[in-house]
Amino acid sequence: MTSHHLNALEAGFLQAEDADGHTSLALGAVALLSGPAPSHDHLLTVLAERAARVPRCHEVLRETQMDLVAPRWVEDEGFDIAHHVRRVAVTAPGDDAALFAVVAQVMERRLDRSRPLWECWVIDGLAGDRWAMLIKIHHCVADGVAATAMLEELCDDWARTAPAADTSEPTTKPSGNWTMNPVGWMQSAWRMSARAPRAALRVASGATELATALLEVSPKSFTGPLSDLRTYSAAKVQLDDVRMIGERLGVTVNDVALAAITDSFRSAMLRRGLTPRAHSLRTAVPVSLRSADALHIPDNRIAVTLPQLPVEHADPLRRLQAVHDRMMSAKSGGQVSVGALAVAAAGLLPYAVTAPVVRLLTRLPQRGVITVATNVPGPRRRLHIAGCEVLTLLPVPPIAMHLRTAIAILSYCDELVFGVIGDADSPLSPEELARGIEAGVAHLATIAAAARHSRRVGNLLLLAG
Repeated sequence: MTSHHLNALEAGFLQAEDADGHTSLALGAVALLSGPAPSHDHLLTVLAERAARVPRCHEVLRETQMDLVAPRWVEDEGFDIAHHVRRVAVTAPGDDAALFAVVAQVMERRLDRSRPLWECWVIDGLAGDRWAMLIKIHHCVADGVAATAMLEELCDDWARTAPAADTSEPTTKPSGNWTMNPVGWMQSAWRMSARAPRAALRVASGATELATALLEVSPKSFTGPLSDLRTYSAAKVQLDDVRMIGERLGVTVNDVALAAITDSFRSAMLRRGLTPRAHSLRTAVPVSLRSADALHIPDNRIAVTLPQLPVEHADPLRRLQAVHDRMMSAKSGGQVSVGALAVAAAGLLPYAVTAPVVRLLTRLPQRGVITVATNVPGPRRRLHIAGCEVLTLLPVPPIAMHLRTAIAILSYCDELVFGVIGDADSPLSPEELARGIEAGVAHLATIAAAARHSRRVGNLLLLAG
């Protein structure tokens, strides 16, 4: 029997879910596959074989009374694959809208904590001789990188390969050689205090920035209490176009993705008669702390930055450059280090001490953060499940804590896909945001194509100004 305890961040996901009866903190991925779909019995056999090599697929959480120790993973002696694989058909005509409606309905439901915290939904009835598979897993099991690796392990041609390059920010380690190991954390703390006082100041500055962001109230924001209903949509763009924009304008792929999201929110605000301001779009942007040799370990290794995305800029080039500058500032300013340190420090304290504090924080009605935008590098090669080719992968993020909208970005082969989920009561629809994201990327691609002979972004900025 295995016995691995959740870390403070993972236990916090459970507590955030407990704090709001309308929250389901599961993340998902939809694999669109070429048809025909296999029989249910054959698919059960295939998935049972694959799940056997993924420990968390057949482990269940055990909690203790009074929160004396963190919940731990133990083998589910009564594991039955049939409890985790469901089948549903979309309504006619089986288009993307019908698929997205099913995805939203599945993500509304919480996972049963008495069983391993995952489900697989087989979706039939799609047009174009296609079917889909929605893999749903609780966030306490894995972050986006680890969850993507788990999805690959369910595929026919699984092999432990590195994720696609250049689709998100590089894996980031906090300054000063910080580690998630508590002993290493204490050693690094000593080295930092002795050798790098300026780095310690950056951490203090980052803590102040994060605290300020969480306490502020965004005027006329899109936050609010969650209902028990969700809506979902997706935007698809060509990864080559995004890379071309980044190369010609001197920014990263992640900068381009965030700039397109900024463009979409700005357009939505203007359509509603709102004035986009410098403090209108505080966004949670997770950053991976996962090393290359830990890609397939099922856990959470992330820190969060909280930049203001620059919706106040009308010019798309200025928006793109501002995104780049603000993300660089958020990381170099110490926000990433603070997030890593908070998790490591919580690991040094008894769970009975940290659990009530985390529970209280998850119940606070934050109003400063508007949305989440998380970018995960996906598989660079074509995948197959039960002999069927995976045509597209759609990411599905969760929402919680008054965040009515979340966006997950996932690369797969030559596509970059933005999965947008929203609360049904939100004034912003995922469909509107998804179309705005596609328009934002197309606009930047047109500008970048015209910039072929420009050597510096600054030249374009001067022309645009």
